[in-house]
Amino acid sequence: MCLLIFAHCTDPHLPLVLAANRDEFHTRPTAASRFWPDEPDLLAGRDLEQGGTWMGVTRSGRFAAITNYRDPARTAPAPRSRGELPLAYLTGEMTPEDFLRALQPDAGAYAGFNLLVGSAHSLWYFTNSAGPEGNTARQLAPGIYGLSNAQLDTPWPKVEAGKQRLRDLLQRQPLSHDALLSVVSDRGLADAATLQRQGMASDMDRLLSAQFITTARYGTRSSTSLWIDGSGSVNWRELSFDAQAEVIGQRQESFRVRSPAGTGYPV
Repeated sequence: MCLLIFAHCTDPHLPLVLAANRDEFHTRPTAASRFWPDEPDLLAGRDLEQGGTWMGVTRSGRFAAITNYRDPARTAPAPRSRGELPLAYLTGEMTPEDFLRALQPDAGAYAGFNLLVGSAHSLWYFTNSAGPEGNTARQLAPGIYGLSNAQLDTPWPKVEAGKQRLRDLLQRQPLSHDALLSVVSDRGLADAATLQRQGMASDMDRLLSAQFITTARYGTRSSTSLWIDGSGSVNWRELSFDAQAEVIGQRQESFRVRSPAGTGYPV
């Protein structure tokens, strides 16, 4: 993913509400989200080049998402694909804390990333791009968050705009997929002066400042809306786009979380 705006545990009736865009080169082969034949409890899209995913949720309520960390100083190819990280969490059984603790020694084998793992009721964040003193996992407190290609809640214009739109939307329940899509669908570019104050002065920085990116070679390939309510009902929709930003596919799923070992929801 390249933009995630989400509310975590701000409302006991809606512990997780999320809108997200995945930005990628249009030539990179991708399978739209579905329950995987080889992992039937996993709902996620699939990167057909490396086999991983960028975001997914399972029938047991596990959730994970990843964004790239934009760092011009780190352009060399990394030994391992970032997409394997959310996939490993989603298909495993480790707690979020244990998973991220086990990841830390090998985090340098991946290009820069931000990773969210957990469930609707317990989300954890980790980045390998915070410097030697900052690469530690932390559990998120209840709140509204934004994550793009810098660290969590870095106040980029598209992140701040998305957080405000989500705040406004949550005051106008009930939710809908179309309403959540509007949180991350702005195609306008950020003000150049604002970007310069944040150290982003290049033409590419401005081109990528839109929430929904449209260029001939690279852009928003899919938008996903997701909410999980207090009873464990999962609502997911993914829209896929072509290089002209036209909708070319839609996947929608609803299901009830099946708690591990019959322990009951929440997880």
